[in-house]
Amino acid sequence: MLDRLYARVTALAASRHAVLWLAVLAFAEASVFPLPPDIMLLPMVLTQRERAFRLAAICTIASVAGAVLGWCIGSFLLEYAAMPIVHFYHAEHTLQTLQDRFREWGVWIILIKGLTPIPFKFVTIASGAAHLSLVPFLLACAVTRGARFFLLAALLRRYGASIEGFIEKRLPLVAGLFAVVLVGGIVALKYI
Repeated sequence: MLDRLYARVTALAASRHAVLWLAVLAFAEASVFPLPPDIMLLPMVLTQRERAFRLAAICTIASVAGAVLGWCIGSFLLEYAAMPIVHFYHAEHTLQTLQDRFREWGVWIILIKGLTPIPFKFVTIASGAAHLSLVPFLLACAVTRGARFFLLAALLRRYGASIEGFIEKRLPLVAGLFAVVLVGGIVALKYI
């Protein structure tokens, strides 16, 4: 099953609409969707190493645009749009804690959390709910998301062949580690 899923994602990453799907996934992950865009960025860079930095730029721009939506949800639509998402993840305490920390630490929270496996939408929604100023918010999002995606693209561009071989030989291990990191990030929200 994992081999078929990997083959499907790799085929999608090589399709003519792959860039659009990458942008959509990066946008959605920063505002409403839990899956990170890395699942598309990784195979796209592996199949198109010469476009690694262009793909990282697209991912960064779409993620920052999605972060603006998350900020707007938190700032203007907290009760109507954000709270159902927060309730779904049972993250009411986490949202309140993030709001308090944003008031105290501001953009430092974004710079740190944007690099972690914690779903970025919680950071963006909490930023809006804490009424963090939009310009510093945008700059911090661009820095942290850009650092994450460009670092991944650089590593994949440089070591792509060996990374691709490792993934293909140990797909269940890689998928398991990815699931642990993703679930760990969500669980970590309860203890922020």
